Amino acid sequence: MRKPRLGPDDWTAAALTAIGEHGLAGVAVEPLAARLGTTKGSFYWHFANRDALLEAALSSWDETYTDAILRTVDAEPDPVARLRALFVAVTASERAPVEVHLHAAADHPAVAPAMRRAVARRTAYIATQLTALGFDPAEADRRALFAYATYIGHIQLVVRIPDAVPQGAALEAYLGTVLAALLGQPAANRAG
Repeated sequence: MRKPRLGPDDWTAAALTAIGEHGLAGVAVEPLAARLGTTKGSFYWHFANRDALLEAALSSWDETYTDAILRTVDAEPDPVARLRALFVAVTASERAPVEVHLHAAADHPAVAPAMRRAVARRTAYIATQLTALGFDPAEADRRALFAYATYIGHIQLVVRIPDAVPQGAALEAYLGTVLAALLGQPAANRAG
């Protein structure tokens, strides 16, 4: 019985899994071929080299963890509901290890442009929601960066110290606190 032929998406998915497990060092042709139960020839049928696979993996990551999530949460009726749905979606992601390793490799020549684009698009989306809620654009940008930094800290905990991350009702309360901090009165307007 013949095994089904592997396609580029199979290799890309395997590369993302490897990034989640071992960082960029995990994206090596021979170990990926062994994981997929195939030969290096299959890889070279679809990709010219490791860099081409890494580029495809980054594109898939961006589609899955930026575009698809933003499309899903955009279906929510108002900006607060969209922000809540966004935080729920990104804190529940099983791909947190991929995010952590990609952020750690953000200075790598192949990763840097993809990370800059993703961070810019993600923070711009959050800022747009905050602007729709009445924050001036500069304040919305600051808060969007604050929200993104909170997300980065959260996924670091999920991956590195999972016991520190609340679960169940405690996670819901935590997300409520994050949203309250994000949507609270601007610091410049606080008395004292």
